[in-house]
Amino acid sequence: MLENKKEEKFAEWYIELVEKAELMDYSPVQGSMIIRPRAYAIWQAVQDVLNAKMKADGVENAYFPIFIPENLLKKEAEHFEGFSPEVAWVTHGGNEQLGERLALRPTSETIMYVQFSKWIRSHRDLPLKINQWCNIIRWDTKALKPFLRTREFLWQEGHTAHATKEEAEEMVLKALDWYRVLCEEYLCIPVLLGKKGKNETFPGADYTTTIETLMPDGKALQAGTSHLLGQNFAKMFDIKFKDARSEEQFAWQTSWGVSTRLIGALAMMHSDNKGLVLPPKVASLQVVIVPITGGGDDSAMVLQAAGRMEKTLMDAGITVKTDNRDDKTPGFKYNYWEARGVPLRLEIGFRELAQRGATAARRDTGEKDFVSEEKIVQICEGLLEQIQENLFNKAKSFVKANIHTARDFTDFKAILDERKGFVMSPWCGDPRCEEAIKEETSATIRLIPFNDEPHGKCVMCGRDALHTAFFARSY
Repeated sequence: MLENKKEEKFAEWYIELVEKAELMDYSPVQGSMIIRPRAYAIWQAVQDVLNAKMKADGVENAYFPIFIPENLLKKEAEHFEGFSPEVAWVTHGGNEQLGERLALRPTSETIMYVQFSKWIRSHRDLPLKINQWCNIIRWDTKALKPFLRTREFLWQEGHTAHATKEEAEEMVLKALDWYRVLCEEYLCIPVLLGKKGKNETFPGADYTTTIETLMPDGKALQAGTSHLLGQNFAKMFDIKFKDARSEEQFAWQTSWGVSTRLIGALAMMHSDNKGLVLPPKVASLQVVIVPITGGGDDSAMVLQAAGRMEKTLMDAGITVKTDNRDDKTPGFKYNYWEARGVPLRLEIGFRELAQRGATAARRDTGEKDFVSEEKIVQICEGLLEQIQENLFNKAKSFVKANIHTARDFTDFKAILDERKGFVMSPWCGDPRCEEAIKEETSATIRLIPFNDEPHGKCVMCGRDALHTAFFARSY
């Protein structure tokens, strides 16, 4: 059991959780962390899901340098201004001062688009669809938290160029739906989809679309974004092509990404006071077998049965491990694997041996049931599917129960302070009202739904509403 309780000290519980579940460790540099194998395996599962979708759509993986010359980063003024406070700079190479500072990649638009301008000449070169999996450096000075806010993190960033605005907008929504599927069908994290307000739009973009979710402490978390960059960067970096009539046009561009903050969201959403809880689809270890032995010939038979079941499950494509450490008690092993989030545990003792099976214990509910060795694959596959479904439905019910509607600004503030979660309210569309709400409540517009149907008066100024926006305090 964790010392801090999720329902009492959420922030402390989360820090204890990610350390004891062996998801991360601290590095000697403040604000950066080590992603341990258990967490990196989740990131590899994310890569597998998205790489398959990108490949099917013609998106190719590449890699661009981490170093960006200062003049290049400053070339797009709005973009640079948006990232300037968080840029980490290289000023020396060895003992020599550089003639020009080099930024450590806060994002890759500039370094990539200088190349796009060389690679794109004709409409036949479009669409160009490039993705890279890389690290990002942002010298954030806000409250740092493992996975959710660190000065170095991992992400994927997709960048595409198209002949028309319509094609680019289609790409924006396609990428956003990839993220929805990833979150809901694999990570069991329900999300809301929509557009960002102007104040939260990616620097240099025409608009930003987002998927947002809600953590158990009532704070919102941005799980992924997809941006229509329009022709803004194309004009700045001279990304032009000749169309079918040999007339020169500027390309229409998109960018989109998710990061390792998804690992933090996953841990927060599903875990409990025993430790980590993982959805089976992204768990590097889906089943652990714990033999219960007491010495003698029967113990050897228990270990043999465990070995048979391990091989049977492994041959069926289920990731499985037998914990046959002889210096640890079964109780210790139960706690050990529960803390690390293994979805399903199989216990095999003399009683199970006599019945030719095992006792299956679910990590999500703690429920136990006997399974025969003859049907071990069928039953384990069924239980893993049930765990996956249960985790999503439980999280979905939580998010749905914490979407509130505010009648006026007094009600708006009361909901944020007492009930937390999303507050759905009319908004006039004026960024000044958005900023005023943020200053008084620390809440921001998390999204404006795609099916936005504004009605009533702005919760801040009382003017006619142009949108119904979802507000929340966030990570």
